[in-house]
Amino acid sequence: MISLAGRDILHGWGKFVFTGIGLGLLIGVTLVMAGVYRGMVADGRALLDNSGADLWVVQRDTLGPYAESSSVNDDAYRGLLTLPGVAQAANATYLTMQVRRDHVDVRAMVVGIAAGRPGHTPGWPPQLVAGRHLARGHYEAVADVATGFRLGDRLTIRRNHYTVVGLTLRMVSSSGDPMVFIPLKDAQEAQFLKDNDAILQSRRRTEANPALNRPGVPGLLDALLESQSTNPYVNAVLVRLQPGHAPDEVADTIRRWKRLTVYTRAQMEGILVGKLIATSARQIGMFLVILAMVSAAIVAFIIYTLTLDKIREIAVLKLIGTRNRTIAAMILQQALALGLIGFVVGKIAATFSAPYFPKYVLLVPQDSITGFLALQAICVLASLVAIRVALKVDPAEAIGG
Repeated sequence: MISLAGRDILHGWGKFVFTGIGLGLLIGVTLVMAGVYRGMVADGRALLDNSGADLWVVQRDTLGPYAESSSVNDDAYRGLLTLPGVAQAANATYLTMQVRRDHVDVRAMVVGIAAGRPGHTPGWPPQLVAGRHLARGHYEAVADVATGFRLGDRLTIRRNHYTVVGLTLRMVSSSGDPMVFIPLKDAQEAQFLKDNDAILQSRRRTEANPALNRPGVPGLLDALLESQSTNPYVNAVLVRLQPGHAPDEVADTIRRWKRLTVYTRAQMEGILVGKLIATSARQIGMFLVILAMVSAAIVAFIIYTLTLDKIREIAVLKLIGTRNRTIAAMILQQALALGLIGFVVGKIAATFSAPYFPKYVLLVPQDSITGFLALQAICVLASLVAIRVALKVDPAEAIGG
């Protein structure tokens, strides 16, 4: 049996193909946006995986250290090491800022890691792609390759300069910013310590306070002046558990005895995905709905236009006894073919353009399958308008003027 839809497509293949390409670019944007959301979730999970922690101990009643600011005394880790089930506990700081190399600024998350070694101390990057890990207590940095830094580059963080000695891969924050690792003491200074002018002014105000210069409180002024030049805080303590200990039980012990907030891996993932990424997810979801509506409108308009262009041919088919079901099937096949061309073009466009996006785009087969089925459903619904017009055609128009 001759395919009426195929013959009609071949007759006007130029219009049909170019329309499919335009629809395909729209589908490509849709797939990329879904990939952006997948990439955000992957970045959040990579952040947790790369930290090497089973528990995150943060300031009480905060969602730190990634979703909110958190300040914990840097000696808290010693008390955590005495608790049953705790194998390792290490301080860490996290600060998203502009890192400067020469005259170029790069948005990065600066991570302060405690002295130790990779694979043993939580917070250290698990592996490098070039160079070595931090070996000195000051002024060395390990950067993710996404920063664009190279081995030997000189970075400026606040008022200090650092030399890049190692490069990592896929070490990013939950927002996709690449990480730069520096020694903990340097990171504490960068995040918590005031600049020299601010310290000098603060000391002058303290010295001018008459309440601190009373004879009955010796040493109080000196203690306050000393505290202004120190920074005994970190953002979190990363805890690694001994085998066989349940994270929830150890977390409850820490909450009870140390009066700090503790998150397990599941809870921290819920914060990153359910709170940090939730707004972006809803925004992307709204864009996907809008794109689906636009795609349906495009397919409906094109199929409707193609149907109007062959009203006389449809009337002839009815005149010779062609059933309405056959005519409807012809229009439906054209809509599905248009959707197939659009999906192929969109998939190719999304695959080749994804690496060029500034944020990580993760294209998964599940989204492609869902997108294909949704597109075909949209094409079926969009063809109903054209089918309705075709079925109302009067066979007498075939012999009319």
